[in-house]
Amino acid sequence: MRRVRPGAASRAGTSPGPGSARAGGAPRPTGTPARAPGGERALTSVAAGDAYEEPEDLPRLWHVTLSVSGGEAPLKEVRRGLEQLAHDHPFLLTSRYANDHAEIRYWEEARDLHDAAAVALRLWGEHRRTANLPPWEIVGLEVIDRETYHQRVAEGYGPLPATPVGVHPF
Repeated sequence: MRRVRPGAASRAGTSPGPGSARAGGAPRPTGTPARAPGGERALTSVAAGDAYEEPEDLPRLWHVTLSVSGGEAPLKEVRRGLEQLAHDHPFLLTSRYANDHAEIRYWEEARDLHDAAAVALRLWGEHRRTANLPPWEIVGLEVIDRETYHQRVAEGYGPLPATPVGVHPF
């Protein structure tokens, strides 16, 4: 009697393992994935010395600096809104604010710069109501890859490391 994992249905014609015959003695069709005993996929290996090439469409980290500005708003309300935004958007690193402008810095995971910038440009508008943010407009956006960010920091220019993390006045 063959054991089957709980919830898995036993089907007639399922290949019991690599190189073995199917029900009725027919060989497994070419291109059908080999299964190890118990219905699990068989593991394959890569020959020593073969280079691993990472697919280009995997997400990467992008450092985003979003600047917003507009009419004056009470500092307590601006701070409370930015703290709520940080709660709603957990990757937020730091926010600096005044009564008429703010700067938000965070890391975004995206496939390319276009995707990271698109998300950044929607951030303020999409969270404006839920975080009770001022009706300011986006006046600046910088999106750089992780390598460029670290290179700038190492060379002593560009955005300083986001410390201290949190919401702070300018």
